[in-house]
Amino acid sequence: MNLKTLGLNALTLAVLTGCQLAPEQQEIALPVPDAYASGAEQTQATQLNWQQFFNDEKLQALIAQSLEHNKDLQIAALNVQRVRGLYQIEDSALFPSLDINGSGSRQRLPGDLSSTGEPRINSQYSATVGITSYELDIWGKVRNQSAQALQTLYSTQLSQYSMQVSLIAELANAWLNYATDQQLLALAEETLTSQQSSLSLTQQSFDLGAASAITLEQLKSTVATAKVDIAKYKRLLKRDKNALDLLVGNSVASDLLPNASLNHLLDLPEVPVGLPSDLLTQRPDIKAAEHQLLAANANIGIARAAFYPSISLTANAGTASSDLSGLFDGGSGTWSFVPTINLPIFNMGRNQANLDVAKAAQQIALTTYQQKIQQAFREVADVLADREGYNAQLSALEQLVQSRQATFDISQARYDKGADSYLQVLDSQRTWYSAQQQLITGKQALLASKINLYKAVGGGWQVTSPAVQD
Repeated sequence: MNLKTLGLNALTLAVLTGCQLAPEQQEIALPVPDAYASGAEQTQATQLNWQQFFNDEKLQALIAQSLEHNKDLQIAALNVQRVRGLYQIEDSALFPSLDINGSGSRQRLPGDLSSTGEPRINSQYSATVGITSYELDIWGKVRNQSAQALQTLYSTQLSQYSMQVSLIAELANAWLNYATDQQLLALAEETLTSQQSSLSLTQQSFDLGAASAITLEQLKSTVATAKVDIAKYKRLLKRDKNALDLLVGNSVASDLLPNASLNHLLDLPEVPVGLPSDLLTQRPDIKAAEHQLLAANANIGIARAAFYPSISLTANAGTASSDLSGLFDGGSGTWSFVPTINLPIFNMGRNQANLDVAKAAQQIALTTYQQKIQQAFREVADVLADREGYNAQLSALEQLVQSRQATFDISQARYDKGADSYLQVLDSQRTWYSAQQQLITGKQALLASKINLYKAVGGGWQVTSPAVQD
């Protein structure tokens, strides 16, 4: 039997006798209700990518910049590269490595060490091709090591997608915050201009004895309040800009900042919610947790294989000669075949402890997976409740603004006719101003709930198998 035949027989034996010690993942019941409590339509969710959902050109440009320059996303991409390399290392162990070796040595022996009593020089040259310590995967240890690394790679890639979804939603909300504070600032400045004009007229009337001191001081108070609001919103706009710069990874150009009112800022399409079971495929963070569970199952197989003997093969074939010129002469062929078996007998319970650790880690991964599902269900349910509540709230706020404006107009008319004091006008103006602020923040809340719903149901992540590049 030659070396090639012997090696093939050994490999055939490994394939025929190979077994899988990792547990198969059983179907897991969803730890959530079959439907959301919200009355929203729960048809099959369609996947909108972010370009379709965030259709504002300025926001699209910012999102594209963020996906390119955001440091957290860059770190996530580099981590994927690292894990891909680790997988390729583990996967390569499934196949024998073939090496070519060449060596030569010359040694002088003194006479007292030579068998002839005379000094001599020994020479040896060799050139071989061989396999070094190839482990036969009889118990599936190497396969499970490769599977564990592959599932970890999938999980890491999906975590990157999840971070991308979160980044896009966070950037959209930051952009919305800037627009909101910008509109609140404009409202405060408009109110201040009107109140300063009234203060000037009231001061003149007071100097002539036609206005009371309390009216004058009340008006000064409203002017000061508007100035406080202006200072606050200017401060918030600077913070909003800083947040945008950080998320994008570069300084945001002024022409990409929002400049429209919230009524025309974002025309977001409706997102079909789907059923809770849809979250298993729609959310990359849940898919990542699923692959972590599969990796934990493979780790159990690795730990179980440690209880069984391992067989490694070392083999080489080539030529050897005492003279370099005779290295390839007839009769200089050489070969060796060295199978090695290792049988664990006593290791102070280390193998059992490793198995216990692997089983505990698998239960942690299972619980984490279930927790991710529950968390996703709650996020969607909360956002659905927010969306319904904000829709109703916005309708009421619009009516409130109209009512407060009508009250102010009536108060102003009564004051002009001398039927009411200017204090009534100031009070109605203040409540109208407050109602307008509430309306702006209500519009922001509704738009934010739509953004958050888009994120909660998966953020437009397309359901595809993660790519593994060789």
